[in-house]
Amino acid sequence: MKSGLLKKIICLILFASSIYAETKAQDPQFTQYYAAPLYLNPAFAGTTGQHRASVNYRNHWSSLPRAFVTYAFAYDYNLPASNSNIGVIISTDRAGTANLSSTNVGAIYSYTIPLNDKIRAVPAFQIGYTTQSMDFSKLIFGDQLAFGNADAPTTDPDIRSLENNNHFDFGSGLVIYGSKFWTGFALHHINQPNQTALDGESKLSMRITVHGGMKIPMKLGPMKSGIESSINPSFNYRKQGRFDQLDLGFNYYYRMLMLGLWYKGIPLQQDMPRTINHDALAVSFGLSFNNMNFGYSYDMTVSKLGPASSGGSHEISLVMELQFSKRPGKVSRKDKYNPCPAFMPNYLWKP
Repeated sequence: MKSGLLKKIICLILFASSIYAETKAQDPQFTQYYAAPLYLNPAFAGTTGQHRASVNYRNHWSSLPRAFVTYAFAYDYNLPASNSNIGVIISTDRAGTANLSSTNVGAIYSYTIPLNDKIRAVPAFQIGYTTQSMDFSKLIFGDQLAFGNADAPTTDPDIRSLENNNHFDFGSGLVIYGSKFWTGFALHHINQPNQTALDGESKLSMRITVHGGMKIPMKLGPMKSGIESSINPSFNYRKQGRFDQLDLGFNYYYRMLMLGLWYKGIPLQQDMPRTINHDALAVSFGLSFNNMNFGYSYDMTVSKLGPASSGGSHEISLVMELQFSKRPGKVSRKDKYNPCPAFMPNYLWKP
């Protein structure tokens, strides 16, 4: 009885980031959310010239051993003849010495609705399948602790109750955009799947995301011959269970360079008595070349987490926009619009 109870306590601690959904669990998030548009909102699928692929990597609190590491790959394409858009996204994260991992594969369909000559609305639906696993051989169970030999095989009969968990996952979203603004919201884990590897139920809370931004074009030098640049302020608010956070900041684009500054937290909200909800300050840097966009960002924790987060968080992104064929006729207004923050200087919108 005692060994079984201890085993469950150990597993619950190791699964804390994913199965304690009612109070603590939260999805991995990217500081460069503008470089992971399909992860932010499935309705961003197809909001590009033709083909788009993105790769994202995040090492969260890198000073911790076996820190939280997240990868994401996405591809999307628009079908202008039917106003339809399709996309696929694969994301995975892992943490801990037992390699707790979760991988989700999702398929996206969205439809573009012209509201008028200058504004478009894009509702979307996403269906995904998630697999969760852990290397149970790297866990230490109660009988191993009782006999003082963590290397000996466990004989705990309750280990048979531990199982890898797989489940379907559903999401949806909406984006409304024009040539110089975008806004939208997304709902992830609408079905709130059960993701525990133990007996019982532990539902993953729905993640609600609200985001928006605008593009402010500028010219450096004489108005007619000046160099075009822009400032793109934007925000990303998300809530999942009892956790919520606001990302607020801007990116500045100049030729092939991008610089960004971001704040994470809700300054008017208190996590606990006399403690303001400050999370992190982030800086980002980007380069553009041959329709490829490389970005790096660093999060400096400003909360009271202390030395555990002293290594900060590192993030790398790569976004590619490709066009394999010329489309007949004139380029539509839809193809000239880009509702997410411009990541490459040659994406700058024209007035």
